[in-house]
Amino acid sequence: MTTQQTLRPETENPLGSPLGNLLGDDARAGADCCTPAGLPALSAEDAQRRALVFKALADPNRLRLLSIVKAGESGEACVCDLTEPLDLGQPTVSHHLKILVDAGLLHREKRGTWAYYSLVPGALESTAGLLATL
Repeated sequence: MTTQQTLRPETENPLGSPLGNLLGDDARAGADCCTPAGLPALSAEDAQRRALVFKALADPNRLRLLSIVKAGESGEACVCDLTEPLDLGQPTVSHHLKILVDAGLLHREKRGTWAYYSLVPGALESTAGLLATL
């Protein structure tokens, strides 16, 4: 700043600091620097549903369970056959399976004393598209 260029006194500055005089008329007028954001693209309900799926997939044991069920010859697996491959107890495996069912990834069918699990048709494909549609 040269000696001939001086700032106006603070009493003339609506922003309350000498810097405000350097910003120009737009800053003093309170002009926005950008357009305000519109509504969020993802609703709270959609975000909650997607988070449920991502949380279900965030556990390595649940990923292994999905893999085992998908690889089964008949496309399903009995809960009694899922404890040994994971080296987990039956209550723990049942808990993980419930989370996968609640997330819409597995279907549960009760047959006598055993529960059989299969992939929900299209669930893996729709899950793969969840990030792409954010």
